Amino acid sequence: MGALTYTDLIEVDLGKLSAATGDWKATAARLERLRTDVYSGLLQMSDGAQWAGVNAAVTKEFVRKTAKEISDLHLEAKSVAAVLEDSHSELTHIQKRAQELTAEARKGDPNRAAGADPGLLVVDGPNGTVKVTEAFCDAEGASQRTKDLMQWYADTLTGLVSHASEIDAAMTRALKKSHGGDPHNAGHATYTSLDEDQLPRAMKLASHGGDASAAQRAELRRLWLSLSPRARAELWTGHKDDLLAAGLLSPSVKQAAPDRGSGPHGVEEPGAEERRTREKMNLIAETADWTGDNDAARHMAHYLGNSGTDMNLPVDKMMSEVPGFRTHIDDDIKGHRDEWREQALAEFRRNGGQPVSIPVETINRDFSFTKETNENWFYAVGSTRSNVTGVVTVVPEANGEPRVGLDYQSNAWDRYNWDQDKGVTIDLPGGGDMSIPDGQMARLHTTGVAREFDMAGTSSVKHYDLGGSASHYGPLPQPNEPGREGDRTDPGREQQEGR
Repeated sequence: MGALTYTDLIEVDLGKLSAATGDWKATAARLERLRTDVYSGLLQMSDGAQWAGVNAAVTKEFVRKTAKEISDLHLEAKSVAAVLEDSHSELTHIQKRAQELTAEARKGDPNRAAGADPGLLVVDGPNGTVKVTEAFCDAEGASQRTKDLMQWYADTLTGLVSHASEIDAAMTRALKKSHGGDPHNAGHATYTSLDEDQLPRAMKLASHGGDASAAQRAELRRLWLSLSPRARAELWTGHKDDLLAAGLLSPSVKQAAPDRGSGPHGVEEPGAEERRTREKMNLIAETADWTGDNDAARHMAHYLGNSGTDMNLPVDKMMSEVPGFRTHIDDDIKGHRDEWREQALAEFRRNGGQPVSIPVETINRDFSFTKETNENWFYAVGSTRSNVTGVVTVVPEANGEPRVGLDYQSNAWDRYNWDQDKGVTIDLPGGGDMSIPDGQMARLHTTGVAREFDMAGTSSVKHYDLGGSASHYGPLPQPNEPGREGDRTDPGREQQEGR
């Protein structure tokens, strides 16, 4: 059989797996009753019988072996039933998510206020990948936002196909070990869930930390989601730093350009006007740097550098310098902390007071900087999309009572672009200003003189106490101090592209 495909995942009838799970659970229950009868009846009678001689020895040993085999068969059936049940639950969740994303992609968002998102076509790609294209061609070509959405859907659905394949492989390994390969000898490895197969693999991947490859990081994130809350807590408490270094808290929500942007890059020939605009913008960037708008200057220089490579957003610095942005992030956490806490406590109780960890993530929310509150970030970013990702962990204290904590990071991303209706005016030292009319900045991209790029970053990871049996929330942690990063006193400044 070849690799699992997107079509396989969407169309497979998981009802058969559910039926098999039910059959094995019923078999395990019947074997448990038989085991009880054998040990409490036949075995006791055999061992207690006043019978001696060769026949007695042979018969008693036969009864003991039969009882042991029935016990082993019971354990094997329980193990098989547990593996099938866990696999069915995981695959059902993955299939449902894939079906939902497919329907969402196909529908698009025709009523989006900032411009309609077109319907997309989802099909199989090679080797278990997923390909997403526009359902109908646009005369202007796909916008950057549409390209971003197509890539996100393709990557996310491909990840779901990979996840389903990994669940299938883990189930196969567990069933083989439970059975042992010998139809005449029951009693081998036993499983209560897929954790026994997946946790060792997750720990091995986590040990790579920041050196993990992109494929290893992706698999680790999938394993993290598949593990039970108890297994997840074991992995988190034992490998927290490695997991963070491997990017476990990277956001999974859509990261797409908010609008069409300037259009295709380099589709027109630059003229004298574009070259003059570029020189003026170089001067504006230098001026902004000298006046302290270092991030605005660096981003403008990167745009003019024409590479289009991604740039990092220093989220701690953004929160430190713009209190409104920090409040925006803090409010996101405050709006979810009660829900997260209760969800984690429910898992803690369900697992008999053992440590548990659950992943949490907020939706994408926009924040707009203003020139009046912070000119630097207004010109550097304008508006950004953001969310919070984290892990809520509950551990028992000495008295057995729960202690709930949240480890989280803030994420922000945007695309540096200039729409046709955007211009810029910068105040010059000593009075006066310099302006670039609407549309001129966008033409630098379409004429190939400059190039739009993506910006994204994460904050440092913070810990927040969510209380014990009763909640008692304190103030949220302060962001890390930004230091000198990116300004003219930064000793690493010369190595920064565009500056």
